[in-house]
Amino acid sequence: MSDYRIETKCVQGGYTPGNGEPRQIPIVQSTTFKYATSEDMGKLFDLEASGYFYTRLQNPTNDYVAAKICELEGGTAAMLTSSGQAANFFALFNICSCGDHIVSSSSIYGGTFNLISVTMAKMGIEVTFVSPDCTDEELEAAFRPNTKAVFGETIANPALTVLDIEKFAR
Repeated sequence: MSDYRIETKCVQGGYTPGNGEPRQIPIVQSTTFKYATSEDMGKLFDLEASGYFYTRLQNPTNDYVAAKICELEGGTAAMLTSSGQAANFFALFNICSCGDHIVSSSSIYGGTFNLISVTMAKMGIEVTFVSPDCTDEELEAAFRPNTKAVFGETIANPALTVLDIEKFAR
């Protein structure tokens, strides 16, 4: 669907119905899913088979929405999380592990500041916070050989600071 206009992707992206299936993304309102045998469920838990067994882990509706977002953004994959905080954690923890370092703007949501400076520190991931108005030299000085990520928010909550993305990206 990459050749379609964005309006078409907004309506039809992420879901291709088969014969006799609903035209729009179905909303699956179930927390659990039925299987014929415990062996079938075991294969799901052991990641030997794909499918759904518990909505907190995976749900067809969420998968369709993620596929739609992926298509709209031109990505290769997408995932939904229950909160922005969870999304921040997954994004950073996917890149960083024990012994790694993050450079972050100091003007970010307080919960995210705590996530990076306290929770991730317990996992051995260090952070250096810099002012979003820092000079190029101050920003460069924050980097270490083990820096794996640069983090910032724009527009930052709650200060409404607009991050100079180009400066932080350089």
